[in-house]
Amino acid sequence: MLADWIENGLPCAEKGVRATLLTPGPTLRYSGTVPGWIAGQYERDFGLVDLAGLAKRAGVELVLDRCVAIDPDAKCVTTGAGERLAFDIASIDSGGVGRAVSVLGDDPRLIDIRPIDGFVTRLEALPDAARVAVIGGGAGGVELAFALNNRAGLQPQEVLFVFGNQGLMPEFSKGVRSRVAQELRRQNITLIAADARIEDGVLMAGGRSLEPVDAIIAALGSAAPEWPRAGGLACDDQGFIAVDEHQRSTSHPHIFAAGDVAARQDCKVPHSGVHAVHAGPVLAANLGAAMRGERPKQSYTPRPASLYLLSTGQGEAIASYGPLAAKGGWAARLKHWIDNSWLAKYAALVQGL
Repeated sequence: MLADWIENGLPCAEKGVRATLLTPGPTLRYSGTVPGWIAGQYERDFGLVDLAGLAKRAGVELVLDRCVAIDPDAKCVTTGAGERLAFDIASIDSGGVGRAVSVLGDDPRLIDIRPIDGFVTRLEALPDAARVAVIGGGAGGVELAFALNNRAGLQPQEVLFVFGNQGLMPEFSKGVRSRVAQELRRQNITLIAADARIEDGVLMAGGRSLEPVDAIIAALGSAAPEWPRAGGLACDDQGFIAVDEHQRSTSHPHIFAAGDVAARQDCKVPHSGVHAVHAGPVLAANLGAAMRGERPKQSYTPRPASLYLLSTGQGEAIASYGPLAAKGGWAARLKHWIDNSWLAKYAALVQGL
């Protein structure tokens, strides 16, 4: 959105339209570079996007706080500090929230990957851990298992990868699952195909204890924040904001939503950074149309297959595209090029290049 406004101007600015960005911090951490930081490929803050700089270039007011409530009928949001911000049109891309405690139970060793900045801070402070358990069998859990197994300077003696009864990467092709499982075994990562639960301070899976465990990393996908449904926005069964093909709220057409906080009602769009990025230009176009008093027309249609590149933490990556799967150093170099290009684009916009 900010990139579009920098390149094309804020819609209707000549008519006095003003825009405000409400966000917790002046930077946004790109989660795709976090496994590389863990494995020593990147510096800690390599994946930061300068939101404050982008907002300034776009002519957008920046409010550093988070949304805790919304009144879509009164057209206002409430921040954590209690400030009420009025709006005519709102666009929500706040992401999901962690669900580790609700799924696994509470434990001082438990580190949820959401929010990502909190995860980085806690992991950085984590001392040398002999045994680490990674819970969650999706792509994020796989990359974290590889990264932690090759943690720069603090490589654990054993990584347990607990991917649950649903299986390893169930939404990916058989070929990808096979290559991932082969690489996990090659790196001597312990595979546990059972659902995990913390009971009386003990990490359990499949009816047996996995102790001793020094750290429990939860990569369980995102849950919906409570405030959209509490405010009266239409939501799906899991609490994500229900949106149509134009990313508009199905109950309040002056509100748009995208990313992990939203759920398309006309088709299935998985919560994935790939889809969130591709929905961005569509959201920018439709928000601009709404600001001009026009009917939004753009829609994001997911492609039949998307490219995923999973770093192994050892200079290679596993490539997945539909039924196709491959592994090699070339895939790691491609991932680095894609990630670096994406970050460089926003850095150049901040600098006015």
